[in-house]
Amino acid sequence: MGASATPVGKPRQPSLPQLRAFVAVAEHLHFRDAAAAIGMSQPALSGSVAALEETLGVQLLERTTRKVLLSPAGERLAVRARTVLEAVGELLEEAEAARAPFTGVLRLGVIPTVAPYLLPTVLRLVHDRYPRLDLQVHEEQTASLLDGLAHGRLDLLLLAVPLGAPGVVELPLFDEDFVLVTPQDHWLGGRDDIPREALKELDLLLLDEGHCLRDQALDICREAGRSEGAPVTTSAAGLSTLVQLVAGGLGVTLLPRTALRVETGRNDRLATGDFADPAPARRIALAMRAGAARAGEFEELAEALREALRPLPVRVARE
Repeated sequence: MGASATPVGKPRQPSLPQLRAFVAVAEHLHFRDAAAAIGMSQPALSGSVAALEETLGVQLLERTTRKVLLSPAGERLAVRARTVLEAVGELLEEAEAARAPFTGVLRLGVIPTVAPYLLPTVLRLVHDRYPRLDLQVHEEQTASLLDGLAHGRLDLLLLAVPLGAPGVVELPLFDEDFVLVTPQDHWLGGRDDIPREALKELDLLLLDEGHCLRDQALDICREAGRSEGAPVTTSAAGLSTLVQLVAGGLGVTLLPRTALRVETGRNDRLATGDFADPAPARRIALAMRAGAARAGEFEELAEALREALRPLPVRVARE
């Protein structure tokens, strides 16, 4: 009957204390000095190096009565051991940085109808309060932002809500009214009591398909009784273009109030009008993945943003 096979055990792995002891001896070539350098007793240090030699199956040191020398194998492996310890140190530093709030990279996605008007406030807040945060901004339409959030390409979104997206948590920041922008001589220009029903028959200019602001404006028009088939005379890729079309007399448009100063302030061929209460409005929020590892950090950022946005013509959300 043949001899039974002996199961092969899992190879033993050197421990970090063993590597530290060996590297200290390799640097000092003296057990007492090496032990003192890493705060270890000399017997413990000697035992750790011996255990490492046993684990690796290699003699690392040549011991004499007067000094310690590295064996040829010890010289080669000392370099590797230092590399391992340096990598572990870097890992621990990275983990410490990750534990610290508002450090590292934050990839923020923003919709185009928010970015030009709110980013100055956001960037100033981050610069002043969170100087160690590496904020990276991505301007995209809502569908692209939600895809980026779901797949981990983005960490946090700044956009109009509600989204109705599963697995997404909204942190409301503020509500803002829509304002009617008209040519200067338009009969609704300058009024502060425009009924929503006025939108039924106006030549309406809107953003291109894909912009959430277009959908919001159409929803407002439907609520006002505008026919589903009522034409939108033309569309544009951005709010600046829309405003220029209005100034040229091609129709009217709706702007969120935060965009008003930037988009209309330098054009004397425009007029604006406010809707009667309750004015049509949109809500702007931060959005994050449900269960996000940095949820507490994002909630704190949302609260800081609510305070920073108070000077703007908005109604800050209460959370």
